[in-house]
Amino acid sequence: MRKCLQHITLLLCMTMIAPAITNAQEKVEASIGADIVSGYIWRGQDLGNVSIQPFLGISYKGFSFSAWGSAGISNLAGGKEQPKELDLTLGYTIGGFNAGITDYWSSGGPSYLKYSAHNTVHVFEVSLGYDFGVAAINWYTNFAGDDYKANGNRAYSSYVEINAPFKLGGLDFAASLGATPFQSSAVYGETSGFSVIDISLEASKDIKITESFSIPMFAKITMNPQTEGTYFVFGVSF
Repeated sequence: MRKCLQHITLLLCMTMIAPAITNAQEKVEASIGADIVSGYIWRGQDLGNVSIQPFLGISYKGFSFSAWGSAGISNLAGGKEQPKELDLTLGYTIGGFNAGITDYWSSGGPSYLKYSAHNTVHVFEVSLGYDFGVAAINWYTNFAGDDYKANGNRAYSSYVEINAPFKLGGLDFAASLGATPFQSSAVYGETSGFSVIDISLEASKDIKITESFSIPMFAKITMNPQTEGTYFVFGVSF
């Protein structure tokens, strides 16, 4: 979930940005990597302990398709095995605008191929956002899958985030503020209305190992006023 959120839907692409596609990336590009993190914190939610989080992506002319996963290296409290996660995202980006569709899935429930209503752990999300340079704003809404209120009605749980990057003391920083704009399901802790659930500050830097090789490292402090949770995570990227 953490790095899979800069994307667009095919429908929006064809109707809104087709005239500008000739100015986009002209050849296929692919990327692969992984993070190792001391804790898995996502949108103010504590989702696990030490984890390895691989990434595979491919892009062409602004279109992108990516797979992101998370697997716990250590168990949860009480020896319970940490759930595994696989997220698939189809997206498009042009200029500062981005939008996308993500399929989130985690183990511990019905199998991956179970998609029927009330019998799946897949959650499908649509996202829209714009990066103004000095700050970026993104909106995410669940439109299908396992996202229901206590009364059984679909929740359409949503999340909006403002992110502002800056440099200080030789490090790259990013300050972010995230909130649920209205009532949400357990995805965001079952908020009853507008609630700030993520206040974060992240610092990152590439640590030079040799003349031609460096390792990106980051540290992130997150506070969730809704749950009163506070987290400090360190990670390295490969």
